[in-house]
Amino acid sequence: MSLFHDLDEPRLLFGCEGRDKLTVGAFAADLKAHKGDPEGVEVACIDMSKAYIRGVEKYLPNAEVTFDKFHVVKLLNEAVDKVRRAEAKTQPSLKGTRYLWLKDESKWSKAQREEHAVLLPQRGLKTARAWRIKESLREIYAANLTVREAEQLLTRWHSWAVRSRLEPIRTVAKTIKDHWKGVLRVFETGVTGGILEGTNSLIQAAKARARGYGTTRHMIAIAYLIAGKLRHLPKSPYTTRCCGRA
Repeated sequence: MSLFHDLDEPRLLFGCEGRDKLTVGAFAADLKAHKGDPEGVEVACIDMSKAYIRGVEKYLPNAEVTFDKFHVVKLLNEAVDKVRRAEAKTQPSLKGTRYLWLKDESKWSKAQREEHAVLLPQRGLKTARAWRIKESLREIYAANLTVREAEQLLTRWHSWAVRSRLEPIRTVAKTIKDHWKGVLRVFETGVTGGILEGTNSLIQAAKARARGYGTTRHMIAIAYLIAGKLRHLPKSPYTTRCCGRA
């Protein structure tokens, strides 16, 4: 399913089945039906899905595409893990360390810090090199940079990544280069999908508690209840009575 959020408020505006170009069209139609104007959308923060990009271009014609930095870092995390899994075949010390390389450094346990301190200096460890490249991009995102400053640092980062001889990292670097303007735009707009990470965790928790829902439509209804900040729900026809005894 696809969920469309207002990041200013923030709240869920629209949900529908599917993850293609037409889902953006469905959102635009729903926005019109609620007296909104698709042409008034100025920024669309999305992942690098070709379908979403085409959908925004067609149905939200004035929206500047900004690629979510959390999605970009996620792509690099996946690349780091690919490097680790391949290297673990010849480096037994890397087995069982997946979350060490993917987890935010600020959230490491004491044991993970100690383990990382042992692994990182190991000469020629490809996973450590991939991790450094990934963390370098995170630091660029975390800094308070102008677009020009960000482009200079990203250009250097990209050069480092493509010369790394780590194919999964090189692949992500190429993807970033192919979407260069949208990646840079986050430094101009400041818009990210970070708030959606928390919302998604609530939706996934609801799904886990219910052990799944019968249909996608049911799941979307739950998403509206969790994140829609609905103000027009009908009052229950039932009353609750309480009885207390001393």
